[in-house]
Amino acid sequence: MSKGSKFAHPHQPVADAIASLFAPWVEVAIHDIASDSLAYVASPMSPRAPGDPSGLADLGTPSEAGFIGPYEKTNWDGRRIRSVSVVLAGEPASMLCINADVSRFEAMREMLDMLLKPVQPAAQAEATPLLRHDWHESLNRFIAGWSAQRQLDARSLGREERQALISAIHESGGFEAPRAAAYVAGLLHVSRATVYNQLADLKRKVLAA
Repeated sequence: MSKGSKFAHPHQPVADAIASLFAPWVEVAIHDIASDSLAYVASPMSPRAPGDPSGLADLGTPSEAGFIGPYEKTNWDGRRIRSVSVVLAGEPASMLCINADVSRFEAMREMLDMLLKPVQPAAQAEATPLLRHDWHESLNRFIAGWSAQRQLDARSLGREERQALISAIHESGGFEAPRAAAYVAGLLHVSRATVYNQLADLKRKVLAA
């Protein structure tokens, strides 16, 4: 550290920047290699303080990539931590450790697993009569199936693809509901007039045939 510096360690801004970007999930610690002690910690997740022993010998040596990890450890309060460590260039000889609290993401994953788990067959069967008469659901399923078969995104179809889809919906009877055309226009991100005009063209072709 240069004389008169406002930072506790030359690399403190690096630690602060990383911790600020990923707050509150990440702690960034700088260890002094010579004294094997903690020199600085940004957004601390444990009671450690500068001057506490680091135990760097337990980490081993950096790989050919120049860093150690990712590796896992347990925080003082039992939270699961995933870390990566890298030796910093310059003096004093230091090691920067980024410690991410992955227990928060595990909780998110559990919530997603709960929300996305398959619907029970009995519950789906109860809803089937209702869905059979829901023209919104019928259109959703038809458009999703048509798009999936062609590996297309219904929200960003080209003109010819959109016309093909509208024709397919028309042939399936999907526009029989009073507001179906307006609903399809919203799904395809086009104006109602665009859908109405194509339907009119289709009807004219049928009459002319």
